[in-house]
Amino acid sequence: MYRMEKLQNQLKTWRRDLHKRPELGWCEYQTTAYIYHVLKPLCFTLHLGNEVSSKEKMGVPSSEVDRLHFKRAEEAGIDAKLLEKMAGNQTGLVATFDTGKAGKHMAYRFDIDALPIFESNDASHLPAKEGFRSIYDGHMHACGHDGHTAIGLGLAQLIHEHRNELNGVFTLIFQPAEEGVRGAKAIVEKGWLDHADYFLAGHIMGQPLGTVVPGVASALATTKLNVTFTGKSAHAGGNPEEGRNALLAAAQATVQLHSIPPHSQGATRLNVGTFHAGSGRNIIADRAELELETRGETTELNAYMAENAKRIIRHTAEAWGVDYAIDRVGEGISAKSDPQWLEMVKRALAASNLVEEVSDRYEAIGGSEDATFMMERVQQHGGLATYLLYGSTLAEKHHHPFFDYDERVLEIAVDSLWRLTLHLQ
Repeated sequence: MYRMEKLQNQLKTWRRDLHKRPELGWCEYQTTAYIYHVLKPLCFTLHLGNEVSSKEKMGVPSSEVDRLHFKRAEEAGIDAKLLEKMAGNQTGLVATFDTGKAGKHMAYRFDIDALPIFESNDASHLPAKEGFRSIYDGHMHACGHDGHTAIGLGLAQLIHEHRNELNGVFTLIFQPAEEGVRGAKAIVEKGWLDHADYFLAGHIMGQPLGTVVPGVASALATTKLNVTFTGKSAHAGGNPEEGRNALLAAAQATVQLHSIPPHSQGATRLNVGTFHAGSGRNIIADRAELELETRGETTELNAYMAENAKRIIRHTAEAWGVDYAIDRVGEGISAKSDPQWLEMVKRALAASNLVEEVSDRYEAIGGSEDATFMMERVQQHGGLATYLLYGSTLAEKHHHPFFDYDERVLEIAVDSLWRLTLHLQ
């Protein structure tokens, strides 16, 4: 039916090339250029720069972080014209192909960013052992997005090779800044999903190799907040009464934030992940910074947590006489796969010699995903959306310095997406 055998080694090569050069969200300059050069000879129209996302981006990194990644891209020899189009955090790519024949509009999403994690260099870690460990210490593909990108490139190759046999329109979204749920909403606001009949995203997960879960029962909604308390510094011994202590305001807020009552309608979460304050032992701290997140089983439950968190921050600041600022740097809503996918996936993958089992139920994922914004937009316009899970044994769990997966999952995922594509024609 198609040349999966020839794609096997190519998928591994793409994955390993990408794994070596991880980039944080909104800074995926080398990654986007890599995708561009792989897709350029194919049948797709490639959209870059400000064509991909709206201006309303969440969680854009500091200029210092951006300069670091941009400089790395320059040093790697990325084409200056490509870099110019992407400058200012305009990363990511959308590839479109219109067959010119009546048919469905199919949209797919593949996330491309990495994490601020120091990858293990232990000899037992396969990327270290086989020479494709991250060359940038402190940054790592520890969530499988290198594989997701390779899966997208593999699907694009099959669409190109069989372009004369296909109908309808195809949109492949290579999304920046999934980590921290920052990137999808800006792409949705650009209109890329407004006319899609089918939407598919997916993730490599810790399940038996060859297992495909046809959809998600739920994903936690979430809000990511950065909070700054601003007071007034003073000498802690000489004139402490003149100070306004931002550190103590932040400390009290941290404790109180973790006391928000659970909700009777479902699971809720809150975590203050970082706390930075103070400049010396004898100085009343005039600045304190928190990074925190809320989560909820539904969008409404997460809103309950987020609004209570903001209330506590506001009142704590007032009690200590300090100013505060809250910056929403990421957001994800809850979403469910449409029920029709359960049977559609089973039928489409029944003849696969790579997929060993299609689960007969959807899974709840214990985290959050901003592909939910894309799912929601497609569903709002009458289309069907799902989020597949591709099973693989994992060396360690996601976001771990030893994270790795069985690379055979790449061909299983491409095979699954391609068979679904043909089935839905």
